[in-house]
Amino acid sequence: MNTLVKTKKREHKENAQLRKNGFIPAVVYGFQMESQSIAVDEKDLAKTIREVGRNGVMKLEVDGKQVNVVLNDYQMNILKGHMIHADFLAINMKEELEVNVLVNVIGDSVGVSEGGTLQQPNREVTITVKPSDIPDSIDVDVTNMAIGDTITIADIRDKTNYTILNEDDYTLVTVSAPRVEEEETETTDAEAEENNDTEEAKTEE
Repeated sequence: MNTLVKTKKREHKENAQLRKNGFIPAVVYGFQMESQSIAVDEKDLAKTIREVGRNGVMKLEVDGKQVNVVLNDYQMNILKGHMIHADFLAINMKEELEVNVLVNVIGDSVGVSEGGTLQQPNREVTITVKPSDIPDSIDVDVTNMAIGDTITIADIRDKTNYTILNEDDYTLVTVSAPRVEEEETETTDAEAEENNDTEEAKTEE
């Protein structure tokens, strides 16, 4: 953790000008410090996130002091694809904290090879972990998933080294039946209805 992100104090009325100058308005709060409004260099922060990961611990220089933080929340400009605000949580490196971690699907599902559709209803899980052990993601192997199978938290809870806070029935991955079958069924029903109408018409004649 060698990267140090320098900050500067800011006033709320400066936000628009800060963004024009390549800075991101932000706030830092948490362990042994009161909430402070700051600004960080956008390129500097982006470089640091690439190095330590989205959930990684970084150091902010605040009022001349180095503070261990994680990126707790952020806002993006969807059209331009860049960050417009960031929340940093100051942390105690010796204590566990609660973080959201991405679910990374690995493997090629048997069900998908048979025409099924892989779906991820929930793409994050919430865990408690020491700051130095925060993972970028948690892998979920879907290789053996057939059509109709589902993977929930209950299926992975004992396979990770982290305490997962989500309920056992929290669904991560499913493999649904091919839509083609549904379309064929709808077509068959429509044809049957049309045939019935034809038979009724002949009877009336």
